[in-house]
Amino acid sequence: MEKGRGKPGALEIEKAAWIKVEAVSNPEFVRALRQDLDAGESEAIALAMQLQADFLLMDERLGRATAQYFGQKYIGLLGILTIAKERELLAEIRPLLDKLRTEVGFYLSDALYQRILNDVKE
Repeated sequence: MEKGRGKPGALEIEKAAWIKVEAVSNPEFVRALRQDLDAGESEAIALAMQLQADFLLMDERLGRATAQYFGQKYIGLLGILTIAKERELLAEIRPLLDKLRTEVGFYLSDALYQRILNDVKE
């Protein structure tokens, strides 16, 4: 939470009643995961398992594979955007995908980009 202070959207996140900060209760598990993953991915997987979360938001391939190994379901940002479009929470996702690719540096192959747009009929 401290690292994000002052960044765009930080105040909104801090004030959001539905967002809570939770501590991982098994630091040994996190340390074991850190052999292959970074701190954020390791803690996210450990916390999702601790809370018995329905889904873990994870985009990194190795993090997803690790979550799957431990039986934790996951979804990525592209899955969230697709669901939001299907539920008519977003009018279109093409501009968001373009922004992710060009401004944020989010890797998205041309084939996956086109498949997502085809899936949501854009």
